[in-house]
Amino acid sequence: MDEMNRIRELTRQRCYGEALAAAHALSVTLPKNRDLLYLLAVNQRCLNRIPDALTTLAQLEREHPDLSRLYQERGFCFLSVRDSARAIAELQQAVSRNPALISSWSALEVLYRMTGDSQNAAAAAEQVANLKRLPAEIVQAGSHFSEGDFGAAETLVRAHLLKDGNDVEALRLLARIERQRDALDEAERLIESALTLAPDYRAARLDYAEILVGRQKYLQARKELQALLQIEPDNVDYRSLYATACAGLGDHQSAIAAYRELPAAQVLPHVHLLLGHSLKALGSQSDTIASYRAALKARADFGDAYWSLANLKTYRFADAEIARMQGALATCTEIDRLHLHFALGKALEDRGRYEESWTHYTNGNAMRRTASRYRPEFSEINTQRQVEVCTRQFFAERVGVGAPDPAPIFIVGLPRSGSTLIEQILASHSAVEATQELHDIPRIVRELKRGSDLSDPKYPGVLRDLAPEDFRKLGERYLTETKGYRTRKPAAMFFIDKMPNNFRHVGLIHLMLPNAKIIDVRREPMACCFGNFKQLYAGGQDFSYDLEFIARYYRTYLQLMNHWDDVLPGRVLRVHHEDVVEDLEASVRRLLDFCALPFEPACLKFHKTVRGVSTASSEQVRQPINRDGLHQWRRYRPWLNPLEQTLGDAVVRYRT
Repeated sequence: MDEMNRIRELTRQRCYGEALAAAHALSVTLPKNRDLLYLLAVNQRCLNRIPDALTTLAQLEREHPDLSRLYQERGFCFLSVRDSARAIAELQQAVSRNPALISSWSALEVLYRMTGDSQNAAAAAEQVANLKRLPAEIVQAGSHFSEGDFGAAETLVRAHLLKDGNDVEALRLLARIERQRDALDEAERLIESALTLAPDYRAARLDYAEILVGRQKYLQARKELQALLQIEPDNVDYRSLYATACAGLGDHQSAIAAYRELPAAQVLPHVHLLLGHSLKALGSQSDTIASYRAALKARADFGDAYWSLANLKTYRFADAEIARMQGALATCTEIDRLHLHFALGKALEDRGRYEESWTHYTNGNAMRRTASRYRPEFSEINTQRQVEVCTRQFFAERVGVGAPDPAPIFIVGLPRSGSTLIEQILASHSAVEATQELHDIPRIVRELKRGSDLSDPKYPGVLRDLAPEDFRKLGERYLTETKGYRTRKPAAMFFIDKMPNNFRHVGLIHLMLPNAKIIDVRREPMACCFGNFKQLYAGGQDFSYDLEFIARYYRTYLQLMNHWDDVLPGRVLRVHHEDVVEDLEASVRRLLDFCALPFEPACLKFHKTVRGVSTASSEQVRQPINRDGLHQWRRYRPWLNPLEQTLGDAVVRYRT
């Protein structure tokens, strides 16, 4: 914007009065603009109008609380009035958000020396020296990155790498940019390049572990973090991420121990939350609730902690808690507001206040949908391509390919279909071990799709180009990479992979692992679709935040599963959730027969099986079978007509 650039130039030339007048004039049309509010505060301070500057910064904090420069500017304001303590506190906030703020580090060095803190003064001086050693464009790019301006940061970094392709800091920063964009494959490649050049660079190795966790490569991440902890056993970042990797592997006991080893003074709200998640997975409900409440004690408007309580499904909020959630909606951040809407939806549903509950579910879904890039036509086009590629003839020409190991049992379907119940039943058998919703099949698919675009999606067409040996290698790779999850039941002959969306890849699974068992768990469409609508997922499942999208996804699921039935007859066992509820023993015997397992009474007493369960149904599968959830959606019938209409004949066809 030309006028904004003019204000910046006036400020740079120290024409503070003229810059301030122009900024005030522009603020009439841009009252909440981040950069304009910042420039207002800078010019107010430079004119020694400190109270005005602090008022502007307070407004900036309400609108953009993560902007590091606002804390730097507030630190400079306090420095102007010789309030050293508050200046230090604000500048510390600034550099914690943006380590590239050399002005903040320089001011901190001076302030620390003035207050006699020689140790911190030396650390600040070292940071200043480190930043001065870096190319100016990398320092500037790092500042852009910390402020969330990834495009500007990338432009600077890529231009620098054209001149110096082996600049470790530039490679690391570009990897962090790609990670923020969820391009984790590229981020991993870049950070590995940086570590090849500088294998002892601990900050880059921590970045590497974070990327591995993001890619669900938990076993590899844990090894990296174990090596870092050998060097710095008290490092809070290493230990916290190590716990996350353990939890990702299903090793919740180790995760809990690692979280609890953190110094109490350094346990942040999100650590209480993550500890609660691991306690929940192990079924320690009272400790779980206490941990989530500790997160709320540390931060009263922590929406994710409220949602985590709601997501227990069995927790009932007190009047005071509901009032606090409602009060927090007006002042909290957007991400907290998202979680609060879903939590209030569940809290008010439990009170029978369905219209208010519906409003919150609708608001939460609208927020999530706005932030999502999901388009239902992409799933529908992919389904059509699966039908075109994976024909009877296609499979007939590839009989005998893949790794013959019969150990995997894949449970597929839609989320909220009752798949965790089936997993719990099978995991109660002495020969079967449950693992996680494993990401290995989706990861293989992403690699097969590498280089795809909308005009050339590659997968599933690439399957035509793979040799028999390729499918065997993929199967063996899957078996090798999932071994890290199979540690708690060494004698088990079979293990479960309960990634629901693997229904899209039944053809690939069949070619990779021809003797694996595949079970499709299906739930009545209105119940399943509404169950997804009121569920806030930690990631993925972007189809679930719009009633039309959910209905179209359900229809796509039916179309694809019917196709697998046609081209691979008998390959998939279909289990209807309602049948399991109505006749548990018959359903259990049918499941075990399909898996070639002898009947064991423990499968009927699945709720007594002690194991880690990480899905939203963790508390429900620890209770005996009941009918309570079958028809909950009917309470919301007045608002679900669009869902029913879009489902169309799927409301009856799902049984076929």
